[in-house]
Amino acid sequence: MSAPTRTARPRPQRADRGGGRVSRLLGPARSLSLHTVSIIVGLIIVVPIIFALLGGFKDNRQLSNSPFALPSPWIPENYLEILGSGSFWRQLFNSTLIALATAVIVVGVAALASFVFARYAFRGRELLFLFFTIGLMFPFAVAILPLFILLRTMGLLDNPLGVILPQAAFGLPVTIIILRSFFRAIPGELEESAILDGCTPFGFFWRILLPMARPAIATVSVLAIVASWNNFMLPLVVFNDPNWWTIPVGVQEFQGQYADDSAKVLAYVVLAMVPALAFYSIAERQLIGGLTAGATKG
Repeated sequence: MSAPTRTARPRPQRADRGGGRVSRLLGPARSLSLHTVSIIVGLIIVVPIIFALLGGFKDNRQLSNSPFALPSPWIPENYLEILGSGSFWRQLFNSTLIALATAVIVVGVAALASFVFARYAFRGRELLFLFFTIGLMFPFAVAILPLFILLRTMGLLDNPLGVILPQAAFGLPVTIIILRSFFRAIPGELEESAILDGCTPFGFFWRILLPMARPAIATVSVLAIVASWNNFMLPLVVFNDPNWWTIPVGVQEFQGQYADDSAKVLAYVVLAMVPALAFYSIAERQLIGGLTAGATKG
């Protein structure tokens, strides 16, 4: 009786080690290139700020003879004179007031609209949402002339509402888009459980949905405040009274007034940047956390 024949098992093919070796070699090179690009971009941003900061401690002669050297001697009078002027603090207060009011209106209205777009199905919902998204493609500069005529008709020139309301209107599209994606990620079972426990739709929105979307609320609030703080064209058109000038308008007017004193202009620019940088440093964690959470849920 013949012994049963054994079928030869195919030998497992060895993986191509060349590709793994190439990927291991390209990994450090890619990381080095990314670090190099990051350092270059950081220098492009930081070097002008350092130059302006040190330039504010110089006079015009030092700026002309040694623009990149340390001040010798240090002249703090440029900064002290600006800090001692009432106009700078008035402009700082105006910018803060307008930015906070704009953020409150944008976030409040957009949160309610996003709640409806995300949790309720009705005829024409997507068409109406598309109407809001089209606002992202509408340049602000195109609307400045009809907006000025409208504000003049309504008597809102030299009135902070003439800046707050248009800024809030132009900030609604991006805010609604961000908040809608967060609200849609909340499970529907959670809303059903809340309603069964006697919670009204608005109660669910106020007590459950908003606390869960706190990273998104913080993100859109930061974006609204920064956009309002950097807005130059609208306050320039609306405000003729110097008492209502904001920081960007004040920088432009100060530069025109002290065009021959470059050191003082640099000091004013640095002091105008300090509040925005301080606010961003405080809100950076909330902003990055909100964007990261939104990307994860999306």
